[in-house]
Amino acid sequence: MPRRTKILATLGPATDKEGVLARILAAGVNVVRISFSHGSEQEHLNRVKAVGAWAQANQTYVGVLMDLQGPKIRIAAFKDGMKIQLNNGDAFALDADLDENLGNQHSVGIAYKKLPQEVQIGNVLLLDDGKIVLEVTSIKDNKINTIVIQGGILSDKKGINLRGGGLSANALTEKDKKDILIAAKAKADYVALSFPVSGDDVRETKQLLKQAGCNAGVISKIERAESLIEDVILDIIKESVGIMVARGDLGVEIGDAQLPAQQKRLIKLARSNNRIVITATQMLESMIISPIPTRAEVFDVANAVLDGTDAVMLSAETAVGDFPENAVKTMHDVCIEAEKNPIAKISHHRLDETFTYIDETIAMSAMYAANHIGARVIATLTESGKTAIWMSRISSGIPIVAMSDKVSTLQKATLYRGVHPCFLSTRRDWTEINKAVIKRLQVGDFVYDGDFVILTKGMYNNKSGGTNLMKILTVGDSEY
Repeated sequence: MPRRTKILATLGPATDKEGVLARILAAGVNVVRISFSHGSEQEHLNRVKAVGAWAQANQTYVGVLMDLQGPKIRIAAFKDGMKIQLNNGDAFALDADLDENLGNQHSVGIAYKKLPQEVQIGNVLLLDDGKIVLEVTSIKDNKINTIVIQGGILSDKKGINLRGGGLSANALTEKDKKDILIAAKAKADYVALSFPVSGDDVRETKQLLKQAGCNAGVISKIERAESLIEDVILDIIKESVGIMVARGDLGVEIGDAQLPAQQKRLIKLARSNNRIVITATQMLESMIISPIPTRAEVFDVANAVLDGTDAVMLSAETAVGDFPENAVKTMHDVCIEAEKNPIAKISHHRLDETFTYIDETIAMSAMYAANHIGARVIATLTESGKTAIWMSRISSGIPIVAMSDKVSTLQKATLYRGVHPCFLSTRRDWTEINKAVIKRLQVGDFVYDGDFVILTKGMYNNKSGGTNLMKILTVGDSEY
C-alpha cells in the first residue's frame, strides 16, 4: 500500500544545488514549504516553478505551502556583529531606545518597540528558542532590566518569547501583506499564518488572499500560549483549512514538558473538526549534520503518525542540511512502518454524531462500507475535495483516490492523509465514468481483477457539494 502520511520539505539553499530538488521529490515529498523569512521574491518563484516542472514531467502533484514570517519579536544586533557570553546572575537590559547595531555586554536593542509596555516585573523572557532565560527585575521608560537565570552565548537578532504568552504583536505584518501578493503570483495551494491569536487573524488573512485573487487555504501555525485556550483554538481551527503544530515557539512559551499533551490535543481537535493538521519542528533535527537520525527522532515521527497527523514536516533538515535526501527517505520509511501498526487504522470518528450535509453522509457511509466489505480502494469524484477530506478523517489502511479535473483541488489533496490525487475528466455519462475510474486505478496499480472498489460521485457534474451517490464496483466485471 502507498504511504498515507504526507511529507512536507522546506526548500532552501541545500535544495537549490544541482539535482537535489529532483531527488528529494522523488524520495517522497508531497508538499514543499517555502519560508518568507528567507530569500527573495525571485528565489521563491523560481523554486515554485522548478517544483511544478518536476511534477508535470513525472505526471504527479506536489503541493506548495508558502509560510508567512509573522511579527519580528527579536533583539536587535550587537556592535560589529559580536557575540556575548551571559552568565547566571548577570544583569542585562533590553532597551528599545538603544541603536539597533550597538548592542554590548550589558544591553541590546529590540525590534519590537512595544515590549517594555507589555511586560511586568517577575515576567520570564526566553531568548534564542529558550536557550537563554531572563527574569524582569525592573522597567524604566523603554528599558527592561533583567537578571540572567540561564546563561549562554547570545548573538544578533535572536527571538524573544514571553513565558505564558501575552504579547500583542499583530499576526499579520506589512511584510506579510506584501508576501501574500507573491503567494498569489506563485499560485500557492496553502499559505501558513504565523502567530495567530484569534480567528480574526485567520479571517483577515483569508480576506487579503481573496483580494489578491488567490484561492490558497490558510494553515494556522499554533505558536502562542494564548491560542491554546479552548474557545480560541476552536475558532482558529474552524476558520482555517488546517493547523500546524509549530513546536518551536509554542514549546518556548508553554514549556517543552507540556508539548506532547498539547500536540495530541491539537491533532485530535483538528481531525474531529475535519481539518488538516501538520506536525512540525525539529522532527529529524540531527540530520542537518548527520546522515542518520537519533532513535528519539524516529519515535517522534512515528508517534505523530500514530496520533493521526496528516503530515510531518522537515525544516532546516532539507533547507540547509547536509543530507536532505536522506532526511526525506528516513521520514518516508518511519511513516511506512508506523502505519503498519493497528493503532494507525482504528477510528471512531463521528460515530455518535449527526451529519450536517448529504455529501458528508455519503463520505462516512463509503468509509464504513469499504472497511467492512474489504474494499481495495475508495475512489471519490470531487469538485472541491470536501468528500476526500471527510473520508481522510477516518483512520483506515484503505487508499482514498481523489479524482477530479480541477487541478487546484488535486493540488490541495496532496496534504490530506491517505488521499492520492488523480486527474480524471468527469464530463461523461455514469457508465463511462465507472469504466474510466476502474481503468485509471488499474493503470496506477491500485486494483486488480476481483477487487472491490467503493465509488462516490454526484448526479451532476461541476457541482461542489453535490456528492450523493455511492456504488460498489468489482474490478473485472463486464458491467459497472
